[in-house]
Amino acid sequence: MRTIRYSVLAMALAFTTFIAAKAQTADEVIQKHITAIGGADNWKKIKSVKMQGTANAGGMEMPLSIAILDKKGMKVEYTINGMTGYSILTNKAGWNFNPFQGAKKAEALTDEMVKEGQTGLDIAGPLVDYKAKGNTVAFLGKDDVEGTECYKLKVTHPTGKSETIFIDAATYYHIRSVEKIKADGKEMEQISTFGNYKKLPEGIMWPMSIDMGGGGPMDVKSVDINKGVDEAMFVPKG
Repeated sequence: MRTIRYSVLAMALAFTTFIAAKAQTADEVIQKHITAIGGADNWKKIKSVKMQGTANAGGMEMPLSIAILDKKGMKVEYTINGMTGYSILTNKAGWNFNPFQGAKKAEALTDEMVKEGQTGLDIAGPLVDYKAKGNTVAFLGKDDVEGTECYKLKVTHPTGKSETIFIDAATYYHIRSVEKIKADGKEMEQISTFGNYKKLPEGIMWPMSIDMGGGGPMDVKSVDINKGVDEAMFVPKG
């Protein structure tokens, strides 16, 4: 009886140690990641960002801009053949204007789409101050992303939404995210890839190549931090 009791105790201690080791590994990866991209203090100073660049649209170079006001709003604007479309998301609502399909005014996004997009309003991302944001992180070991060895982390947000983040094991940069998103009542997988990191004057590392799994990667030409973005940008025209 005593042997069984000691065996159960040993198993319990081993399991506790195993869980603690995995949690510690996740925190170690996160801390090294945050240090590699400029440190938490620098990221906390960022209240807005505006990117200008180009993307490929059916073989044509498409001017593209993305503006984000931290936790308040985001606007993506793109121009093709002289016509400009846009998508707006705020912490309360969202709109999409697509003149290429004959739209005359912006159409409201569904509540489901607005809810799914909220994590995109967090400029610093889900790992900086993840506990304070109510996120939980699980360490899933290592994986290969197109020949790059990565640490694999699963982040679960307070809403229940989860995403898998891949951190380059050599640089500790975030190079890929895989999210389960819902649209029209269906669950889909969205893959985002980040690369060509550059150090900005603000002391942070920023990806100059961003591929959200749409019409090809955005080649970022310029990044403005804490200027040129205000809430008036997130009101649909017309």
